[in-house]
Amino acid sequence: MMGDDEAQTIALQALAFFAADRDGMGAFCDLTGFDATELSARAGDRDVLASVLDALLADESALLVFATENNIPPERIYPARIKLSGTYQTSI
Repeated sequence: MMGDDEAQTIALQALAFFAADRDGMGAFCDLTGFDATELSARAGDRDVLASVLDALLADESALLVFATENNIPPERIYPARIKLSGTYQTSI
């Protein structure tokens, strides 16, 4: 099971990943409607962090680069996204 801290850490790492690439950050802002100022102010907001992971999950090549660079198994990204949205289920 994924904890809040791990999910938030993954999302913050993903935000830093996008921020390190001007084109990637521009695409993220275009996709979400955030501008840099708003994004900076709301970087700890669970909804914003979930949207960061949504953007990452929507781009498989970016997802794989991010996972490799951060030594995170790619299959951990989706559970982090679900945890941040508050709909994480441990069983069906």
